[in-house]
Parts: sequence; structure tokens; C-alpha cells
Amino acid sequence: MPYRRLPNTDAARLRALKTLLDSSDIYTVRNRFIDWKSINDARQAYDKLLTATEQYRVCYETQRRNIGKGDKLQRNATMYVSHFVQVLLMSVERGEIKRSVLSLYGLSENARSIPQINSVDSLLKCGKAIIEGEKQRIKNGGRPIFNPTIGMVSTHLDIFRQSYEQHKRLQERTAESLEPLKQLRPSVDAVLLDLWNQIEAYYGKLPQTERLEACRRLGVIYYNRRKERERIENTDKNEK
Repeated sequence: MPYRRLPNTDAARLRALKTLLDSSDIYTVRNRFIDWKSINDARQAYDKLLTATEQYRVCYETQRRNIGKGDKLQRNATMYVSHFVQVLLMSVERGEIKRSVLSLYGLSENARSIPQINSVDSLLKCGKAIIEGEKQRIKNGGRPIFNPTIGMVSTHLDIFRQSYEQHKRLQERTAESLEPLKQLRPSVDAVLLDLWNQIEAYYGKLPQTERLEACRRLGVIYYNRRKERERIENTDKNEK
């Protein structure tokens, strides 16, 4: 026998409420069997849930669109930082820059390879140290490294940092927009439960098939149990 189950998604909650609110059966004076308070509660629940889901959708879509842009900027910043470190280490190997100077860049004096900068934190930390180290070395009388210059490295790192900070703000905004939804769901489910109980009570004396069909027309959601689904599927196959 099919069993009733409350919706488990916001979209399904909205559909269930809208199906009921759009039905003219609940508004006729003579045949109306749902009290006005329940109908008003349903209308308010629908409006609040629709507004909250739309706000969350807008925030989430904005955050999602920003992800691809941020990934590209991170790759550019990583490329410039790693290329600068590579040129720096080659200059040290050629004896053009003293190995002891590497400490200014946050690198070990024995460093011979580019540090791992495959995460946002490591990239920002390494990039900051590289920029500060190059500025200090130039201030001490050293010749600037070119191709890339520290200015180019700093520019691409700043662009990525700004994008990353914006992405974090968008994440926070999305998380904040989710809170009203979490708070609304229990009250919406309570409204649906009250409505469905009234609907099933009204059609309770009808034969099962007619009762289920009438309740479904007003938004009540039923599911077939596993054995019931298998029986229906086998019946359909045999009929074909």
C-alpha cells in the first residue's frame, strides 16, 4: 500500500503547497473542508519559502559563477610566483645572487627547487614573502630580477587575492541566505502535515484508489513501497 511522506526538498515543498493553493476545491463555500486559518498559513508559508529559496538561489549562482574566474586568476598568480622563484634560483646557481640572500624571500639557503604553492594559503604566503624579499634586496643595492619583474608578480597576486576575498564573501553570503531556509522548513512541514491530515480525513471514506487520487490532486505525496513498485513494474512489463 502506498505511504505518505512529507517533501524532503524545498522545491517539493513549494510544489505541494502550490498544488493545494491553486485548487479551486478548497475555496468553494459549500464544499470547503479546509479551514481558512490553514489556508492562510499555507499561503504565508509558500510566500516565505519562495522568497527564501529565491534569495539562496541568487547567492549560490553568483558564487558558482565566480569559481571559474578565481581558478584562472589563481593559475596566473601561481605561474608568476613560480617563474620568479625559478629565475631567482637560477641566478643563485650562476653566482649572480648570493645564496645567503634567499632567506630574505622566506627560502632556505640550500633551496634548489620551487616550493609547493598548490594551495591558496601557500600561494599567498609564498607570494608575500617573495615580494617583500625582492624589495628588501633591491633596497640593499641588488639589481632587480626581470622576466617577470616583481611588479608583475605583485599585480597578479593582488588580483587573485582580491578575487579570493570576494569569493569568501560570496560564500559567507550564501551560507547566511541558507539559514532562513533551515529555520522555515520545520514550520512549513508542520503546515503541510496539518493540511494533509485534513485532506485525508475528508476523503477517508472513499475507496483506496479514489482516495489516493483525490489527495494527490491537492498535493499530498505518496510513495509505493519497494515490493509494490516491483509488482507494478512487472505488471507493466507483462502488459507490453
